[in-house]
Amino acid sequence: MTFGTLLYRYFFFGWLFKDVNRGNVFERSAAWRHNRQQARWLPTYMRRWLWCGIVLYGLGGIVEWLLHAPGFSVLFYVPSALSVPVNAVIGAAWVGLRVLPAQV
Repeated sequence: MTFGTLLYRYFFFGWLFKDVNRGNVFERSAAWRHNRQQARWLPTYMRRWLWCGIVLYGLGGIVEWLLHAPGFSVLFYVPSALSVPVNAVIGAAWVGLRVLPAQV
């Protein structure tokens, strides 16, 4: 696997899941069960994004404080802020797949 693929799989979880809208009833049901089982990895992805957000926020603060360069610190603050909605999406997916009762 290339480094880019590994990096993508480290931060994004879409490759773990199957499409539930394809196939007959049995295939969709199997895909739903597969997705519910794979949802156990979602808290791991949440922790990764949380730590990246914390580290980037800290780096932004350090750059702003030590270098007195608020323009340069934006390069760290913006990705840090973007980790919050990513965690919200991962949390909603986890609640929908693991916490709520099965629909199929």
